Amino acid sequence: MVGWFSFEDGEATAGDVLALRRVEGLVRDAALPCDVAWSPAFRPGDLSLETVRPERYDLLVFVCGPLHGPQITALHERFAHCRRLAVGVSVIDPASPAVRGFDEVIARDGPSLTPRPDLSADTRPPREPPPVVATVLTAGQREYAGKRRHEETVRRVTAWLGAHDCARLPLETRLDTRDWRLCATPEQLDALLVRADLVVTNRLHGLVLALRSGVPVIAVDPVAGGAKVSAQARALGWPAVVPAERLDGEALQHWWDWALGEGRARAAAHAAQPPPGALAQALARSLGPRLG
Repeated sequence: MVGWFSFEDGEATAGDVLALRRVEGLVRDAALPCDVAWSPAFRPGDLSLETVRPERYDLLVFVCGPLHGPQITALHERFAHCRRLAVGVSVIDPASPAVRGFDEVIARDGPSLTPRPDLSADTRPPREPPPVVATVLTAGQREYAGKRRHEETVRRVTAWLGAHDCARLPLETRLDTRDWRLCATPEQLDALLVRADLVVTNRLHGLVLALRSGVPVIAVDPVAGGAKVSAQARALGWPAVVPAERLDGEALQHWWDWALGEGRARAAAHAAQPPPGALAQALARSLGPRLG
């Protein structure tokens, strides 16, 4: 089985992969053995169009996407001995070699065709989806000079997260009324944070705002020896803090397990009963005589 997810210069979309899974299920139901050719850019080391041996197969199934272009035409040449079937595809030009090379085309749409639901529409979301993990990371804060470990912490955290089964949601605490990609108000950021299952951050406000929203957080202090992130965690009584000097996969995994377990209730309790506003109280006392 092949698709646009098989070409090195193609791409694997969520819809393509779900369509492929639907076809794989039908193939299994028919008790037919099958292999999938993946782009080496997407799944290095798996079977690819470069490593596959066409003579081992008698059927080629192309799944999802538009039927056009030289990549698909080349498949017809390489798998000329095979019966070739396309399913769940868009037919743009029925007369093109990419389309005419197939023995059968089961299209989802095309000229003069009644549209049919995409193969991915016939799949169901998981009952227990992977957690949504919001990241609030910075490589800035030059004021810490030689104690900065920001780039290193970002690199290690993102590499570690990239190996986990989770939906990653990069967030930025910086507000901007001109850039549509950024939140313009704190409330817009709140709306994103409350939808996360976990926040991973090396920023003070990433820690504070996550707990304010009742979301557990893994805080990484990016300053050697500890600075405002660690100090704020102590002030809030939040234990899931990793110093830059001890940042590794084992430490992150420990707090991951804790945060998605016991940490959920701990964060919810924090949001339900926030700590006393010591700074605001101190300011009120300072302003008191003047206000009187």
